[in-house]
Amino acid sequence: MESGADEQRDGPPPTPGTAVPALPGWLVPRPRLTDRISRGVLGPLTVVVGPVGAGKSALAVEWAHHGRSPGPVAWVTCDGRDEQPGVFWPRVIGALGADGPDVPVSGGPELVAALAARLTGRRDPVVLVLDDFHTEPGSPTAEDVIALLKHAAPVLRLVVLARRDPPLHLHRLRLSGELTELRTADLAFDDRETAALLAQHGVEVSKQVVSALRQRADGWAAGLRLAAMSMEKQPCPERFVAQFAGDDEAVVSYLVEEVLDVQSPGMRRLLLTTSVLEHVNAELAAELAGEEAGGHFAALVRENSFLRPDGHGWYRCHRMFADVLRMCLRHETPGLVPELHRRAAGWLGAHGLLADAVRHWLAAGDQERAGRLVVSRLAIGQVLGLTGERLPDDLVRQLSEAPDADTHGPEPVLVAAASALTHGDDAACAGYLDRAARLVAELPADHEDRVTRCRLTHAVIRMAQSRSRAPDAARAAAAEVEALCAGLSRTVLAAHPEVPALTLAIRGHGELRDGSFQSAAVSLTAGLKAASAAGNGVLRRDCLVELALLEVLRGRFRAAGELAARSCRPPLPTWTAADPSRSSLHVVRAWIGLARGEPTRARRELGHARTALRGAPDPFLAEVCSLAAGLAKAAEQSGPPAVRIGDAVAGCRLPSGLLRAVEPVCAAALDSSGGARTRVLARPGPPRTASAPSSAPDPVERLSVREREVLGRLAQMMTTEEIATDLYLSVNTVKTHLKSVYRKLAVTRRSAAVRRARELELL
Repeated sequence: MESGADEQRDGPPPTPGTAVPALPGWLVPRPRLTDRISRGVLGPLTVVVGPVGAGKSALAVEWAHHGRSPGPVAWVTCDGRDEQPGVFWPRVIGALGADGPDVPVSGGPELVAALAARLTGRRDPVVLVLDDFHTEPGSPTAEDVIALLKHAAPVLRLVVLARRDPPLHLHRLRLSGELTELRTADLAFDDRETAALLAQHGVEVSKQVVSALRQRADGWAAGLRLAAMSMEKQPCPERFVAQFAGDDEAVVSYLVEEVLDVQSPGMRRLLLTTSVLEHVNAELAAELAGEEAGGHFAALVRENSFLRPDGHGWYRCHRMFADVLRMCLRHETPGLVPELHRRAAGWLGAHGLLADAVRHWLAAGDQERAGRLVVSRLAIGQVLGLTGERLPDDLVRQLSEAPDADTHGPEPVLVAAASALTHGDDAACAGYLDRAARLVAELPADHEDRVTRCRLTHAVIRMAQSRSRAPDAARAAAAEVEALCAGLSRTVLAAHPEVPALTLAIRGHGELRDGSFQSAAVSLTAGLKAASAAGNGVLRRDCLVELALLEVLRGRFRAAGELAARSCRPPLPTWTAADPSRSSLHVVRAWIGLARGEPTRARRELGHARTALRGAPDPFLAEVCSLAAGLAKAAEQSGPPAVRIGDAVAGCRLPSGLLRAVEPVCAAALDSSGGARTRVLARPGPPRTASAPSSAPDPVERLSVREREVLGRLAQMMTTEEIATDLYLSVNTVKTHLKSVYRKLAVTRRSAAVRRARELELL
């Protein structure tokens, strides 16, 4: 078969009847698709489905002339009279060369039986191409084609070109693996094919311009060819591409004549009214077009291949066709456009699609409603970037300017403040916050829930604004947020983990600097979990490095090193020079360097920390940094350890209680850096000696390697799910290891397991 196929590439294959159309002069070779058809015709059915102008016929012609076929190709071009058996079947019979007195032409079981009998007598298979085949489901023609394909297999191979799915039991053939499909996405031109098409028209542009043109046309063959024809006459093709869209005159004329004007009034209304949407489903279509026109949605999906499935019942219109529809809508009913956007925004907001709803409120010119939607849903975190799901940047920019007059409510002003903060405009943010506070105070007293949400939004923005610049102001805002959250339901708070995540991170940050280590550990651990739930990688990373700093001050250098390493590990975002908590990371690394007896490394990290602190001052961290610098200097001096520690601590302005708490840590770090190279204990305290053994008994059983890995991550306060992800294990497997660890350590809780492991020096 392969050698025969190679011989056929030099000329058109023989046909039993009707000749294959000639190759068009503008044809762009597309071997990636013709090869798929060649593989497809080894089976019973190949369908090529795409919109008008997608290049279906040209592709099939190219394959028929140059592809690999198991036998001769018969070609039938349908003309819309497929429903008339007396018209359709004589063409098919003639194309197949199956004429004879025993072959009726009126369709039905007799024709199928006679035609199948004639075909099964052939030595080689025959490939029948049905171009522009658009018969209706359940029609006699469709049923006869299905029967013929069944009874004439494997001699008959069918290739169907259509604008919608042909009614030929595709699902059944798809399940049995006997169907090959090429659809709109497959037919779209790629950059190489687009460049070849432009070259045929004598147009040479850069790869970037080619890619931009292909993206603007969604790879649609007719749109690209119309653009190429226009570019032939353009003195600056690059400028033409930058402006090329669905409002191009040639594109508009083509699509209006070929697609829009042939629709029924109801279908036309449905297409025009839903063109304001980026994506659409049946319910939303009925909301915009009305129940009667919306009833055509199923037919629209079935018949119009300019709609591409987006999943879960949603569809997206081809970009250039949508541009044409929107232009026609503006010309025919300009006053209807804002109302359609308002209807769409209301429906999308009610169904939880916040970004889409905001986009349509803004398109309707109603920034007031856009702001009220964001605040009422407590979604300010999506504007501030506190959540994994964020409002798109173009929407955030549109929301950055509040209405001029104070006749509006505080919500759009609050959203503008958050947007200004996101774009680094602190002055505008502060001004908007002051204005919003006045407007909130003017709200009616009976609007209690609205007032609460506005005040909560105001406090969250202040937390984000002051977090790295004014810690005291941030803590005051966090306290206000906690008080306001007490009046909200658990369900509401659970839906917005970014709010408690930021609050807990700020609280833990302050508690750590107050010397309240236990409270800081609780707050930061809870903040870490909430940040993970919110999808906030930056906040999660900052909680990790604050926990690492906490472990340093407790003398748990190994745990600190593991937490610091996690803060730098994907998928968490990479550190930048502008990150305020970067200074904490360098301080942690400096102390770990001291604990490992590496004062040179410690001094290098302290230099990085001082540089970071100049951009984001933190008096507490600066003192911890100075203390580490004193220890690094003392490590290179001689003398009694107590004297050297006293020299290092001298002048340190940390609170006296906190300083006393970290003195054992200083002793342990100095011991490791001073040449003795004794191992730093898991927690402050005198080292063990042979004459003073630990009172804690050894474990009854030795922990396995995997159990020690799980235990180590348990000490980092990771959740079971996080441990499973980090170790590439299932959650159930992690739980099994935890049970074994608890049993071997004779404990029943996580905290007890970590404490026991530290006593046994397993951590």
